Amino acid sequence: MSKIVKRILVCLVILVSLSSCNNIKYRELYGITDEFVEKLQTTYQSYGMLGGMEYTKYTKDKEYKVFPMGRLINVRIERYANDEEYENLRQALESHYSGDRRVNRIYRNQAGTIMIDCRN
Repeated sequence: MSKIVKRILVCLVILVSLSSCNNIKYRELYGITDEFVEKLQTTYQSYGMLGGMEYTKYTKDKEYKVFPMGRLINVRIERYANDEEYENLRQALESHYSGDRRVNRIYRNQAGTIMIDCRN
């Protein structure tokens, strides 16, 4: 193979491994959010505006807090996090739920946390 082809293949391998890092980093978080999204389709019409706090879940490392409110799912980083970290999280969740008809959109709310919108 020519040097150019080898370089292209190396670049592709690096890009694939970098994109899969988010999957590993957020794997447990995806499991929690997936559970809430699924229950909005199978178990609950809504978690209620105030009642959702009883369903709050944390990742094992306590880095992320996930709690439902109505048909929205709030994801919060439980330590100081800058805008870039929240934007990376939003993009990762948006990518994870792309093409999932149960999720309307992923956005940052005014408080800065991430919302997963499952409203009908």
